Amino acid sequence: MESLLYRAFGRIKLAGFLLLVAVLSTAQQNSRQLCGQVPTIASELTRISGMKLKHPVPCDFISKEKVNEFLKKRVKEESSPEEIRAEELTLKKFGFVPQDFDLAQSTVDLLTEQAAAFYDYNKKKLFITESDTKEPQEPVLAHELSHALADQNFNLAKFINAGRKSDDGSTARLAVMEGQATWMMSEFLARKNGQSLTTSPELVTMMSSESDSGEGGQFPVYDKSPLYLRQTLIFPYTKGMLFQDAVIHRDNQEGFAQVFRHPPLSTQQIIHPDKYFSGVKPTDPALPDPHLPRRYKGLVGGSLGELEHTILLEQYAGKQEAADIAPHWRGCNFELLENKKAGRVVLLYASEWDSEDNARRFFAAYRKAMEKKWKHLAIASDTADRVSGMGDDGQFVLERKGSLVTTMEGLEPAS
Repeated sequence: MESLLYRAFGRIKLAGFLLLVAVLSTAQQNSRQLCGQVPTIASELTRISGMKLKHPVPCDFISKEKVNEFLKKRVKEESSPEEIRAEELTLKKFGFVPQDFDLAQSTVDLLTEQAAAFYDYNKKKLFITESDTKEPQEPVLAHELSHALADQNFNLAKFINAGRKSDDGSTARLAVMEGQATWMMSEFLARKNGQSLTTSPELVTMMSSESDSGEGGQFPVYDKSPLYLRQTLIFPYTKGMLFQDAVIHRDNQEGFAQVFRHPPLSTQQIIHPDKYFSGVKPTDPALPDPHLPRRYKGLVGGSLGELEHTILLEQYAGKQEAADIAPHWRGCNFELLENKKAGRVVLLYASEWDSEDNARRFFAAYRKAMEKKWKHLAIASDTADRVSGMGDDGQFVLERKGSLVTTMEGLEPAS
């Protein structure tokens, strides 16, 4: 499933998160001096990528308060309350967030805290948040100008819109955009110090890992956010940068264009570039049929990629279990069906794995997740490949057949 951090908000394009740059530069400059540096930085980014700057990039300043207003406005413009509700319900049904979680407010608060700058690819304009001199801003500017270059050469709005048919594929496209901008920003900084990412694997590792860190307490909203929001926020930057680096090492400078002309199809291809190079595509497993009455209507559907399965497994089974099982993901589908009159939402889910043994391992891990995400669980029947009973939201059936794992949750109790 595409990161709901982006999906629920119509793919608001915010970047330049302080997490990316907190320790990458010692440059300390007043925001109002930065716009004058745009031509110089853009020229260097052009040399790095080979992408042409076709026209100047307008630059302006915006306060954190205005960023917050901008986000709230985009929420109303891009997503209906029902769409946001559906995405929030999806997170809650899978156990990614608590039942009292407010997706809209939490996401706006998180992005407002993180935004150091952003390139609006609808207005074709770069905005920098006004800040004190303690915040390093030059790397942020390089990151956003990288987006402007990509937009002028490949049209970012069309690139994102073209991926909307696949949730996981859309997240992969975001990783292309953010990963490339993070790589170019890092190369810009490296060259200032007489180095290059192309000849220093250690520098690539350091830069990408720094993006996944931050001083404790520096970002309280981020620190308190559920694992799902934190991981989907940083994934496009950290894993996206490593993906871009792999493409650059294979295709050299042509790799900057390659990722837009032939975008990855899944987060698995981002995490494992070899699967991108070999063209490994996700499978399309069939959902289980609960034979529900006609009063149930489709609310939302989509797919969970390797990224989301990694988060789910880490949250409920631990990092090691996630690292051992998630890479064996092959494909997934899910759907939420709702009976509004009865106030009931049913989750249908199917995932395919690369072997029966790994499907068994995931089956066991998902059962563990059920035990932890619900306050009350009553088992009615239990075999090696099928578990049924009652959870917090109704009856459930978890099954494994070959390499396929399915679940139906929230069913009406048998009369």
